[in-house]
Amino acid sequence: MVERTGNGDPLQSLALLWRTNVKKGRSGLTLDAIIDAGIAIANESGIDGLSMRKIAEKLGVSAMSLYAHVPSKTELIDLMVDHVNGKVYPDAESLPPESGWRAGLEVVAERNWKLLSDHRWLNDVDTVRPPLGPGTTGKYDIELKPLVGSGLEDVEIDQILTLVLEHVKAAARLSSAVAATNETTGNNDQEWWSVAGPVLTALIDPAKYPHASRIGMAAGQEYDSAVDPDRTYALGLRTILDGVECLILQKNEKNPES
Repeated sequence: MVERTGNGDPLQSLALLWRTNVKKGRSGLTLDAIIDAGIAIANESGIDGLSMRKIAEKLGVSAMSLYAHVPSKTELIDLMVDHVNGKVYPDAESLPPESGWRAGLEVVAERNWKLLSDHRWLNDVDTVRPPLGPGTTGKYDIELKPLVGSGLEDVEIDQILTLVLEHVKAAARLSSAVAATNETTGNNDQEWWSVAGPVLTALIDPAKYPHASRIGMAAGQEYDSAVDPDRTYALGLRTILDGVECLILQKNEKNPES
């Protein structure tokens, strides 16, 4: 099941994200404690395992007491995503400008890969409408820095950052799917491929499927599996950044004074 940020009342969500109307509970329960408990449960059980009841049990309070701080699970997911986003970079200087735009974007990709590996539940949260709290806004601001001053237009910078982050998400989802399949089936990809690979080699006629048989066999032998998320991530990122480099060179050749 895929959850989505931005599904609640935007005014209510923004007030919670920016803490403009913090409520104090008589039990000492805080919004931050609820968020931390939600993240801990999602880390352990996935986003499908998250519920207000489980959070209440973890905190040793009644489920009703949670609603004095957060209206529903919908708004809570916004808060959880914003919170983990705010932990990606220790401070605004996490990407020093002297490192260059390419090295900076490589760090951005690595940090997001780690974020999605540490919190696999994020792979099941659609953030097309992002939770625009201080955590997400701060992350976005830092991640724009590498391309500022590169000669690209502002909208191009935003689009390239989106391209990099979406590539990381796609590779991370693939990695998460491999891990989940291994857990569900009780065997890893290499064990599965050792059985499926030889059978497919016998079944697939190279005359009928020339490309699938040749390239698929080469990939299977190289990966010892059907897919390799780490290599997909690395090659995809390198290809994207090579394209960005070409775009920057073209822009600067046309506008040498920019």
